[in-house]
Amino acid sequence: MFGTSGVRGAVGEDVTAEVALCIGRALGSEVSGRVVVGRDARESGTMLEHALVAGLLECGIDVLRLGTRPTPSIARAVEWFDADAGAVITASHNPPTDNGVKLWTASGRAFDSAQRAAIERRIEDEDYELAAWDGVGTERHRSIESRHRDALKSSVDFEDPCSVVVDIGNGTGRLTADALSDLGCTVSTLNGQRDGRFPARPSEPTDETLRGLQAHVAATGADLGIAHDGDADRMMAVDGDGNFVDGDALLALFGREAASEGDRIAVPVNTSLAVDDAVATVGADVVRTRVGDVFVAERCAEPGVVFGGEPSGAWIWPDETPCPDGPLAACKLVEFVSRRGPLADLVDDIDAYPLRRESVETSDKAGVLERVEATVREEYDDIDDRDGLRVETDDGWFLVRASGTQPLVRVTAEGRTEAATDRLFDEALALVESRTGPVRT
Repeated sequence: MFGTSGVRGAVGEDVTAEVALCIGRALGSEVSGRVVVGRDARESGTMLEHALVAGLLECGIDVLRLGTRPTPSIARAVEWFDADAGAVITASHNPPTDNGVKLWTASGRAFDSAQRAAIERRIEDEDYELAAWDGVGTERHRSIESRHRDALKSSVDFEDPCSVVVDIGNGTGRLTADALSDLGCTVSTLNGQRDGRFPARPSEPTDETLRGLQAHVAATGADLGIAHDGDADRMMAVDGDGNFVDGDALLALFGREAASEGDRIAVPVNTSLAVDDAVATVGADVVRTRVGDVFVAERCAEPGVVFGGEPSGAWIWPDETPCPDGPLAACKLVEFVSRRGPLADLVDDIDAYPLRRESVETSDKAGVLERVEATVREEYDDIDDRDGLRVETDDGWFLVRASGTQPLVRVTAEGRTEAATDRLFDEALALVESRTGPVRT
């Protein structure tokens, strides 16, 4: 039921009012006291929020409703209001046909695998602790509009405020533009009208979806561009020349800036060697996690881990907040540019290595991985099996991993030279195709 980012799927099929009601009942049976609830801009969010709140109230939980707000604001609000948990109705960067629910602990960190399993078990067993007629919960509305904004302003210090274009993507990320403006930046916005249909561009901020932002930054001479997904937990960037900045390069920049001698940063297994090299220059190390910001967040809770991120745009500074925070990342990046110079120059300072990716269709993902693993363990020594099979060699790595949402096995390889990348990729792809047949996407 739960993926790495909560419950998520097509409205009316995978995600219904009944599902939201059951999640509310299960959450209300697992915690006590108070739960904060908010949502992103999707039209279906109103229905799902009503259902989830009903389930919480039915179990005697008091609900603080925060309205339509960025996911990181709602996650932070769990601690602000001394609540026992939080719930956000969101499908993050997914298309408008989807919606879902993401759950947060009292500290503002996403529910871990054990906590998600407990919710699933209650739903499967219909094991709910419903309150008596005179014990149902109460609901109140609370405003948090200025709280997160003030936190952002106190987290950075600009030497020379920049000119920034913020592509809100019809989502909830206007907070970024407001905070940067308060900090003295010259700010213009794109796609600022909140609309859960995401009419201006697809919600996920990628090189392909941000062509409008790239063109606008290049035409106006802005210092950089910032883009969010629908619920603003992700942040990606465009440099002053209008070029999309690769997520691995951002991760390397953020990690190197956050870390110092002896520190660690948490990254998923599909992260580039460029990140290892960047943080090594300041005496720090990389620790790898399964793919998914919830797993990165779990590692960020460990001593000595000062930053965590995913190349897809989720960035976590655990000393400030345990959740991915797109507006915070935006302010950090603008601060970085204000002190160190143009983003394009900073990115040029990061090593880039050739990387190849392909996917192989199969109806038996688990079986393919099991058969590939048997061969890999015979032929290679340095294997990380926490999420698929990542094999390290002297001149690079490859990863064979089952897709979490599609009937695909994904093959990724990166080497320090083009020849090394090609060799590693061909070896990995041959391992998969010999067990499935050459069906690629």
